[in-house]
Amino acid sequence: MSEQENPVFAIEKIYIKDFSLEVPNAPQIFLERESPKVSIQLQSNAQGIGDGIFEVTLTTTVTSKIEEKTVFLVEVGQAGIFRVQNVPSENMDPLLSIACPNILFPYAREAVSDAVTRAGFAPVMLQPVNFEALYMSRLQQQQAEAAGAAAGEATA
Repeated sequence: MSEQENPVFAIEKIYIKDFSLEVPNAPQIFLERESPKVSIQLQSNAQGIGDGIFEVTLTTTVTSKIEEKTVFLVEVGQAGIFRVQNVPSENMDPLLSIACPNILFPYAREAVSDAVTRAGFAPVMLQPVNFEALYMSRLQQQQAEAAGAAAGEATA
């Protein structure tokens, strides 16, 4: 294999693409003594932006509520530009859906924790995420949906 055919995977840039913090019930919410419930949603999206260049965005949404009152809502779109060349096509989706979000997650976790702290709340410590398990779960769901659709067409 010549040097030009060696697989290339490189980080070109990491940046915050989108950032939002809302504390809709301030200042009254600071007087609450009840512990809030925190929910976390993650979503990653990859798109080609040039020859062998991809932008991957990991969107992390953290919502904290006491009963129906929102304590805070923070959303961070942590993005990265990655150079991916000479990688077999069957490895591209796992690379963009597992490896890239794994690289971006610590940055998103820090941005969420910093925003929540600056808003006057205790930091939210996001636990590590198994992006491989999320990817495999998504694949199984897609396969089940495809099998269901095929079964539906066969009976029609």
